[in-house]
Amino acid sequence: MSRRGVRRGASGSVRERDARSLVVERLKRRSDFRAASSGVRASGRAFVLQARQRAEDGAVRIGFTVSKQVGNAVERNRVRRRLREIVRLSAAAGGGGQLTPGHDYVLVGRRTALAAPFGDMMQELDAALTRIHAPERGGTGGARRGPLHEAGSPSRPQKPRRGRRKPPKSSAEPPELPPQER
Repeated sequence: MSRRGVRRGASGSVRERDARSLVVERLKRRSDFRAASSGVRASGRAFVLQARQRAEDGAVRIGFTVSKQVGNAVERNRVRRRLREIVRLSAAAGGGGQLTPGHDYVLVGRRTALAAPFGDMMQELDAALTRIHAPERGGTGGARRGPLHEAGSPSRPQKPRRGRRKPPKSSAEPPELPPQER
């Protein structure tokens, strides 16, 4: 057999090798990421998992995001690759674990994903999926609903601005000044 034949036979995707495996698509549009962020979320050490059930059934859609706070481009890409791999292995092993068709998932990477053991990240994904899809979401911990940040409410107090403040715009008449004491 030629080298070309070996290479062609080894390059099949997971879906080609196992016809009964779960179909996983990527989220690419910002509106899909925003919609998923308004759903249920489960936090872990290496990532935050956000999930939302779509109106229509279909393939599992998953997106990955890593903010600039995590590190430079090399570190962010490494975190993203690790997240993609745990999802790929989860989907390949046992029909996707608990990835449910008709759902959108977003994995938000954290800096600890750089040094976290890979097996721990796999267990963390399974635990997060269990918390998200649990029928009763009561008690302590578990998944929470709602956005991570509220619009307009800063996480820390605003610092006063420096510089010259503009005087208020005056109307047609100047305001009356109080009488000065002598």
